[in-house]
Amino acid sequence: MTSDILITKPSRDYELLDSGSGEKLERYGEYILRRPDPQALWEKNLSAEEWDKADASFRRDGLKGDWILKPGLPERWKINFGGLSFWIHPSSFKHTGLFPEQQSNWEWIAKQLRITNYELRINDGGKRPSVLNLFGYTGGASLAAAQAGAEVCHVDGSKVAIKWGRENAEASGLADKPIRWILDDAREFVKREVKRGRKYDGIILDPPAFGHGPNKELWKIEDHLPELLKLCRAVMSDKPLFFLINGYASGYSAIAYENNLQELFKNDDGVFEKGELTIQEKSGRLLPCGIFARWRSG
Repeated sequence: MTSDILITKPSRDYELLDSGSGEKLERYGEYILRRPDPQALWEKNLSAEEWDKADASFRRDGLKGDWILKPGLPERWKINFGGLSFWIHPSSFKHTGLFPEQQSNWEWIAKQLRITNYELRINDGGKRPSVLNLFGYTGGASLAAAQAGAEVCHVDGSKVAIKWGRENAEASGLADKPIRWILDDAREFVKREVKRGRKYDGIILDPPAFGHGPNKELWKIEDHLPELLKLCRAVMSDKPLFFLINGYASGYSAIAYENNLQELFKNDDGVFEKGELTIQEKSGRLLPCGIFARWRSG
C-alpha cells in the first residue's frame, strides 16, 4: 500500500514563508502571522529580523495563549484562496479560520461532485448530490462542495464557527446555495439523522482529538470515532460517492484511518487513498500538517 503526499503551494493570497524551531511564518493577504507548529523540528531559513517583521505573533504562557498584534492589523480581513473567499481572524486557539493544507481535498471533493452532476443531469433530471460535513469549522469543505453543485449539511459544535462559515459563504458568493448550517454535536446529530432516514451521497469528517459539543457533549477520538464512522455509514445513500476523513493532533497514522474506511466499504467497489497533507514553503521544503484517508466509488 502506498501513501500520497498532498501539497498546497504558495498562491497570491497565501504562502508559507518559513518554518522551524517549532514555529511557522505565513502570509495571509498582505499580513504576516507567526505562530507555533510542533511539526517544525528543523532550523529556520529566514533571519530573526525577517521573523520579527510579523504583523501578529502567537505566544503561549503555560496552558494559555494570546496574540501580540502590531498597530494597524485589522481585527479580520478577507483573502481569496482555492477559488473561495475567507475571513481571516487570529483566534485565541492560534487558528486563523483557514486550513490551507486542505486545498487538495477540496479539489478532490469538487471533482467527485462534478463528475456526478454530469451523470445526474443526464440520468436523473439534475438532482443535486447531498454532502454531510461534520466538524465543519469555518466551512472550507462545505463551500467547495456547494460550489461544485452539491446540497450541503454543515455541522459544528461552535456557534462562532457556524457564523464564520456563513460569512465565508457570503464572501464567496455562495450565500444562496443550498447549505444547511447546523449547530450540534456531531454524534448526536448523526444519530438523529439515522432515525429520520436521511441519506447523504458524500461525507466529510474532520474530527479533533478532543472537544465538546454545544451542550458540553464530550468527544474523545479514541473512544468515539469508531461509533461515529458506523453511524456515518448508516446515513449514506445506496450508491455513495465518497468519504473523506482528516486527522491533525490525534497522533494516529493514515493507515489507521484507511483501515476503518476499508471496513466501512468492504462491500462497495471503489478506490482507497491515504497520505499526508502538507504546505510547501517558499524554499520548497514541506511542512506536514495532518493526515487523510478517503474512498470514492469506482
